[in-house]
Amino acid sequence: MKLILITLPDFFEGEAGLINLAFKSGIDILHLRKPGASAGDIRHLLNLIDKSHYNRIVLHDCFELCAEYSLMGVHLNKRNPVLPRGYEMYSLSRSCHSIKELVSYIADFGYNYFFLSPIFDSISKQGYSSAFSYDELHRYGEGGIINDRVMALGGVAADNVATVRELGFGGAAVLGYVWSAKGDVDEFSRRVGRIREKM
Repeated sequence: MKLILITLPDFFEGEAGLINLAFKSGIDILHLRKPGASAGDIRHLLNLIDKSHYNRIVLHDCFELCAEYSLMGVHLNKRNPVLPRGYEMYSLSRSCHSIKELVSYIADFGYNYFFLSPIFDSISKQGYSSAFSYDELHRYGEGGIINDRVMALGGVAADNVATVRELGFGGAAVLGYVWSAKGDVDEFSRRVGRIREKM
């Protein structure tokens, strides 16, 4: 299973060091999501991240930096719903918030993977509750709609990542569970490790 870490929306001191640590602790991919940030701001963060990780970083904005930094790919969502011309050689992923939306895209093998959310109650967004029942997700897993190209997002933590595996997801994208420990470097690393171990 893939373990994907999504950045917090705002920049903060020491972020690049924690990103480097997250890679060492077991994440496979980093989604760099900074809504409203300039290319210069994102470039500044990238310059502080170990270059050996660039080929595992996906951008949610400022796609032009992919070529400049030899990054992994781009992620489409409501803010950036269409892939600009010239990015076909990069990894491509997309956010989906319903099974209907997922089904509308999953037959397109131009996409490497999808986020489906929220699977559990969100840790980082107050009041953002799970949109699916276990039985519903199990049914879609049995039917092959949830498969190795679909990543669970929303409330994923060490105590429920085994359920993500049971349901047939190809991996999990995490945010709140890991970043809520950003003030404690050892705990941050432990949280990434705990999820990795239980996948």
